[in-house]
Amino acid sequence: MIRVYLLVEGQTEETFVNDLLQPHCAEMGLYLTPIIVSTSTGHRGGVVRYAKVKSQIERLCKQDARAYVSTLFDLYALPDDFPGKSNRDFPGAANGRCKAEFLEAKLAADIGQRNFIAHLQVHEFEALLFTRIEDFTPWVDDASMLAPLRAVRKTTAPEDINDSPQTAPSKRILAAMPHYQKTSHGPQIACAIGLHPMRAACPHFDHWLQRIEGLA
Repeated sequence: MIRVYLLVEGQTEETFVNDLLQPHCAEMGLYLTPIIVSTSTGHRGGVVRYAKVKSQIERLCKQDARAYVSTLFDLYALPDDFPGKSNRDFPGAANGRCKAEFLEAKLAADIGQRNFIAHLQVHEFEALLFTRIEDFTPWVDDASMLAPLRAVRKTTAPEDINDSPQTAPSKRILAAMPHYQKTSHGPQIACAIGLHPMRAACPHFDHWLQRIEGLA
């Protein structure tokens, strides 16, 4: 069994890994362990300062050299001290996938460990849920509430949905479904959608999973 430690932003991603990614990868002999990032003593969740995250990545890489380490961080709202984000050649006007690939390369170079696979979710976890809007239906009283989400999905691929504070995937979901609770609804909707449709709709996410699968 090949061990892969995934440093994740919070409980939602932890559940997503345990419920959806781990069963899939286990069939290939890969054992995924999600670990929520520590932000301060006694607190977990969120990438607030890169310096805090870097030490955790390095520690995981070095404590088990035969295992692999990867990240499941949102591209949306990364801190300014994240590697490459303040670079003059950062492709700020490019699409999310280009931005993520640029920052992933900078992150991998900064960590400098052979067993590290840098990954940023474009633009955030909720983008995956835009793969199939119908799977939100059991969680709303009236399916017409989902009309704004359907309209966006009709014209925009999940990973291309804007990452501004007003139009990020999670903000759009909350506007259409005010009672949306990320930690409970998010993983359940993701499981209803399934991994195969997500991979087909989200090429950057799929590419990362291919890299993980390639470890087997």
